[in-house]
Amino acid sequence: MRKHFYEEVVETSSISLALADMDLTHEERKHLIELVEDNLHHAILDAVLSELSDKDKEEFLILYARQDDEKIWKLLRERVDNIEEKIKKTADDLKKELHRDIEESHKKSK
Repeated sequence: MRKHFYEEVVETSSISLALADMDLTHEERKHLIELVEDNLHHAILDAVLSELSDKDKEEFLILYARQDDEKIWKLLRERVDNIEEKIKKTADDLKKELHRDIEESHKKSK
């Protein structure tokens, strides 16, 4: 799986651990983790792109396609105030929602 530029500021292990406590097959758990990672990825990209001008979006997407994380961070830090915090907040908000969903599902399965 491709490494994403934001992986150093976003952790997802808490979701994996929460899913590990559920009565799921290995395949089901793996599939759910992939869905979580996909949702997180889309939410972060949406948050980042919503902060950029059209010209900067184009530059970001070119750098993203090239997987040039160093230049991506340079661009984001120059164009967006507190970008790391905005990415973390986006990820944390989604993770909180996912934890609530997992907890609710866990309660229903008992």
